[in-house]
Amino acid sequence: MYILITVLVIIFGLIALLLLIGLFSKSGYEIHREIVINKGNKEVFDYIKHIKNQDLFSKWVMTDPGMKKTYTGNDGEVGFIYAWDSLMKEAGKGEQEIKNIIEGEILDLEVRFEKPFKAVAKTPFWCESLSENQTKVKWGMQSKMPYPMNVILLFMNMEKILGKDLDISLNNLKRILEKN
Repeated sequence: MYILITVLVIIFGLIALLLLIGLFSKSGYEIHREIVINKGNKEVFDYIKHIKNQDLFSKWVMTDPGMKKTYTGNDGEVGFIYAWDSLMKEAGKGEQEIKNIIEGEILDLEVRFEKPFKAVAKTPFWCESLSENQTKVKWGMQSKMPYPMNVILLFMNMEKILGKDLDISLNNLKRILEKN
């Protein structure tokens, strides 16, 4: 009986410690990756602002090519919503919406995940013309996790996990656009 009580005290102590740490831990993350594409700004921006094109370059969208997709609104315009539903846990279920467009410069997207967990992330693209035939594309992801779920951020390196996927996606984008 003494051993059981000791084990329970240790377990509750660890849980209490994690909850206390969560009070003082960061509650979100923000990562960005960028790439230079040897195409003009207009061509690059016109391609990325059409969310359906992510089927061809986004590692996340390509996780399950057979997922169910629905669209609301006009692709490439504010208010367009691209929703997906997959049986694969890696792809999950959710939607992304074009929230704002500053033509040739910024495409503001909001991603709302439903499965495997509920979350909201901002995933903007920024384009900067470096020359007539070169454009720097920056893609990012920013999200917050409520207390006490933010404790997960202590154990997950979001920069490494999501950064790798952004790099793969941006390299796919570069390959596609420079091929045309």
